[in-house]
Amino acid sequence: MNDYLVNTSYSKQDVQILLKDITGKVIPLGTEEREKLNQRGVHYSEMLPLEYKPTSKYMEIYNEALSKLSYKTANATAILSDKLYEKYGNNLVIVSLARAGTPIGILIKRFIKLKYKVDVPHYSISIIRGKGIDKNAMSYIVDKHSSYGLQFVDGWIGKGAINKVLREACAELKQSDSKYAKLDDSLAVLSDPAFITEFCGTHEDFLIPSACLNATVSGLISRTFHRTDIIGKDDFHGALYYKQMENEDKSNEFIDTVCKYFNCIDYNYFPKLSINTVNGKQGIDEVKQIAKDFGIQDINKIKPGVGETTRVLLRRVPYKVLIKNKTDIENFAHIFRLCEEKNVEIVEYPMQMYNVCGIIKTMSDL
Repeated sequence: MNDYLVNTSYSKQDVQILLKDITGKVIPLGTEEREKLNQRGVHYSEMLPLEYKPTSKYMEIYNEALSKLSYKTANATAILSDKLYEKYGNNLVIVSLARAGTPIGILIKRFIKLKYKVDVPHYSISIIRGKGIDKNAMSYIVDKHSSYGLQFVDGWIGKGAINKVLREACAELKQSDSKYAKLDDSLAVLSDPAFITEFCGTHEDFLIPSACLNATVSGLISRTFHRTDIIGKDDFHGALYYKQMENEDKSNEFIDTVCKYFNCIDYNYFPKLSINTVNGKQGIDEVKQIAKDFGIQDINKIKPGVGETTRVLLRRVPYKVLIKNKTDIENFAHIFRLCEEKNVEIVEYPMQMYNVCGIIKTMSDL
């Protein structure tokens, strides 16, 4: 099976990535071409983007973010890891959602090994909005470990779209086979500004440094891919390996930098926030208000939170970026830099849950 799986710059001791190697089988497309096809109905998982190559100025900002925010990331990791270990103990199996969830899963695995002396299994699999979870990967994991103890992990929650896909996928799996009977559809993340899950490190909308980059901080693999001419019914979902970027890879550097802080965790680092903090609302309520104020019909074009906004600027064709405080350049330097490089307008907008929000251009504007 190892010959079938995509290569990665991550260690096998950190994660087993259950993705079919499609290197050389798919030609990546430019951002505008892909956006036009996507808005004409071609599913995003049936194309792969040309990876954004960061400028030297942008990499300076990334390195500064890594230096400033790794301790915050470590604290969020510790808080979340303790919640997950309390939930499942030694039965825990981490199932991270490729690709943003993979480095977070590695951090959780390493923290639990350090604190609890347990080496929990960690897999990374694909889940695709509009197509669901990789059922072959799920079957592989459950056959090895049973469905009890599986914990899905991602980096952050935007407005909760993947949570919905995950709930529906788990319900379908439970209906299909009794071996999935104890499957838990909760999603654990470092940051949940949408106030959707209790399994988070914090509800603060903060920058996880790994959100700043694409493949070069995600084991050099592409985003996941599913097209039936390449992915057969018995295959895992696919991804390709960016061998040409090996000299620029920051994947393990990010992991190692955050892990350096695991021995000095402050469990009071983040304020104790709850759903009551935002008057019982969730992120989707703020998204709907943004849609109303900016006349946007399709809320899928609204990507709230610092992680999702960064993705819009790296992968999509942005219309504009909203920010709670336009003078907060220090904490969101990478957003300001990307907007400058791509000539994207930044608009100050009073958000309660999120610090920033990206809006995608419609096809007619391209």
